[in-house]
Amino acid sequence: MKNLFRWLLWAGLLLAVGGGSSGFAQGTRADYERALSLGKWTEGKVFKGGVAPHWLAGNEAFWYRNDLVGGVREFVLVDAVKGERRAAFEHARVAAALVKASGREVRAERLPFDEIEFPGGREAVEFRAFGKRWRCVLASYEVTEIVAAKAGAVVPVTPQPAGAKARVSGSSQEETLLTFVNQTAEEVALFWIDSAGKRRGYGSIKAGERHAQHTFVGHVWAVETRAGKSLGVFEARAGGGEAVVTVAMTTGVAEVARKAPAKSQGADESSDGKWRAFVRDHNVFVRVAETKEEFALTTDGTAEDAYEARFHWSPDARRLAVRQIRKGEERKVHLIESSPKDQLQPKLHEFNYAKPGDRIAQARPRLFDVGNRKGLPIAEALFPNPYELSELRWSPDSRWFAFDYNQRGHQVFRIVAVDADSGATRAVVNEECETFFCFSSKRFTHWLEASGELIWMSERDGWNHLYLYDTATGRVKNQITRGEWVVRGVERVDVERRRIWFRAGGVRAGQDPYHVHLCRVNFDGSGLVILTEGDGTHDWQFSPDNRLVIDRWSRVDFAPVMELRDAETGRLVCDLERAEAGELLKTGWRLPERFVAKGRDGVTDIFGIIIRPANFEAGKKYPVIEEIYAGPHSAFVPKNFGVQLRQSGMAELGFIVVRIDGMGTNWRSKKFHDVCWKNLGDSGFPDRIAWLKAAAAKHLEMDLSRVGIYGGSAGGQSTARALFAHGDFYKAGVADCGCHDNRMDKIWWNEQWMGWPVGPQYAEQSNVTHARNLQGKLLLIVGELDKNVDPASTMQVVNALIKADKDFELLVVPGAGHGIAESAYGSRRRMDFFVRNLLGVEPRGRP
Repeated sequence: MKNLFRWLLWAGLLLAVGGGSSGFAQGTRADYERALSLGKWTEGKVFKGGVAPHWLAGNEAFWYRNDLVGGVREFVLVDAVKGERRAAFEHARVAAALVKASGREVRAERLPFDEIEFPGGREAVEFRAFGKRWRCVLASYEVTEIVAAKAGAVVPVTPQPAGAKARVSGSSQEETLLTFVNQTAEEVALFWIDSAGKRRGYGSIKAGERHAQHTFVGHVWAVETRAGKSLGVFEARAGGGEAVVTVAMTTGVAEVARKAPAKSQGADESSDGKWRAFVRDHNVFVRVAETKEEFALTTDGTAEDAYEARFHWSPDARRLAVRQIRKGEERKVHLIESSPKDQLQPKLHEFNYAKPGDRIAQARPRLFDVGNRKGLPIAEALFPNPYELSELRWSPDSRWFAFDYNQRGHQVFRIVAVDADSGATRAVVNEECETFFCFSSKRFTHWLEASGELIWMSERDGWNHLYLYDTATGRVKNQITRGEWVVRGVERVDVERRRIWFRAGGVRAGQDPYHVHLCRVNFDGSGLVILTEGDGTHDWQFSPDNRLVIDRWSRVDFAPVMELRDAETGRLVCDLERAEAGELLKTGWRLPERFVAKGRDGVTDIFGIIIRPANFEAGKKYPVIEEIYAGPHSAFVPKNFGVQLRQSGMAELGFIVVRIDGMGTNWRSKKFHDVCWKNLGDSGFPDRIAWLKAAAAKHLEMDLSRVGIYGGSAGGQSTARALFAHGDFYKAGVADCGCHDNRMDKIWWNEQWMGWPVGPQYAEQSNVTHARNLQGKLLLIVGELDKNVDPASTMQVVNALIKADKDFELLVVPGAGHGIAESAYGSRRRMDFFVRNLLGVEPRGRP
């Protein structure tokens, strides 16, 4: 009995500090402190993690700055022609020369400026330090102050590099003077580009004349011909300067602001200026510009079925296309704010919120012969039930106009062309699906008007690829990309050379299929080149002239690498940087582990990551928590390098945290994606559970007798479903702001995956229906003012649980919106919940 008493006492102590089967402390005060301060003790510990290029004129070189350990910084210059990377200058010599010129203390490893310029070449470098502007001649390393130039002084201001993305004016209060010299043979217009990118006219400069413009450092100015052709974009700098405008500058000069839409596409005035359309009392009227006469084109417009005040004139100004829009029902959602800040009594909030099955607004195209003042009927068989009817555009020859038609239910998508004389319709593109057309992330159209072609994206062969259409016949000329991989998006289209640059997933054999690579292909499908190589996921920046690309790639377990590559061939031009993560690893933070296992079919690879705490001990047992988001619109397991603050913070309490992309999520095959069709409750759980079992078989520290799960929004829906349908596996869950019943959530997202009309599948997939099957511990969290997902969706689950006499926890946060579990309070409550229910100890996060 004495020995038994000692054994029971020891077992009780283990349970109190360790939580069940583990023999060490978890969920302690120290664990909480480490978890909640993770951002602080990991911040700023990765160096050389990116390259921010500053291209020089001519686009043959650029500089960037590296910020290193201990506040050390270095400026790097890259010669893209020679493929050479070197120091932009000798830092020690610049420091010494600046000390001599300024009389101030300067350290070579921490020069007192953030940016540099190479005006007119690479012979000198300019910078701002100590409230002044300096110039250093690199041949002699002599530093001199740049004295502000007076009007008429000849200090050249170089225009922004050709093809560069437009810059907007900064917020500097430092005054300067910019002198424009018009060396063209015609009058030019001057515009200031404000901080929002808007053009503001500042008059004109006659041929051969000069104009001294007061401005501020960093303000951007554009010069154009009277016809609107760009002649130059200049940025004012300290000390003033001279902006010389010549005709030779017109080639490739950066565009400053978006061009105004062509008059035939969305303008009220016809292309020839003879007519101006407008809407009065819900009907379309036209005013004759010359006589000011007005006449009605329609009389059937009403408040319930009105014509839109957006007009689409044919290029020859003979025809006008307009949408007539029949109103749908206005569903109102009402929320009560229990504790408003400005009054004692609650407030009632009301807003429009369409839900699946609601009668929606329907747009129909209308066509008019303006000269004969009459409408032309359009055959409507190809667009009988629009969810969306948009993107009206005329053919260049005015013979037809086209529009995009997404049918209610998202199983039919067409581009419909309407004959301008007869109103006859034909399908330029006809996309019909047995399940769904993924319009939210796999819709791409690029018109090639000069050649009468169209680039279109489709999953018709089972993978997301690009196709080339003949717009006159609606025939597919050829498939542009093909293979068991997916196009993730189009970067740019080169019409002249008939080439496409695009993002691809799964294109490199042997790599994670979610890794994104940059590729190039010809319109006819030939010449496919994968331009990026590294075994990781890639992002990139093109040079201003698109000839080069700065490629940055990484993995969750591999710090970023930056390379300069040729945008045509993918040839490595120059190695730039390899990120240094040594300081981060010294903190104890652990790299996530990538793990792959077979899914429910025993064939398909399922990808995920495993995150362990900094104080992980091999041989110990850890509860496992899955952070879930299974929305079909994308894939969610992180692929690039990062600290993963939320997941790592949870792990620090004594858990192993995982993230998994199961079937039904995006960016694999169409078959993989279709698992979600009318089946959102599935959430990929058969794949997730198989993956977790495979991971635990390899990593014995993963204790599958204590598995938790949490997520928000669609992740909240999945979390509750895990405990309602798979409670034998998942033992505890925290569901935040869940869209628990797809009839209660936003129309576009839910009808896309669950179909239309609303049928029995909606009730079958509802968490309300299955709440009676709850096993394990459940915490529901919701903000009372959630305008993304109706909070009533959570409360209806609460109602069902109460009716089923189930025990659960509920946290309603006054005044809070969507995702309140990610607030400091919500996150702490979630942590506490898992510490109690998976570790079996009372949280030590607070005194």
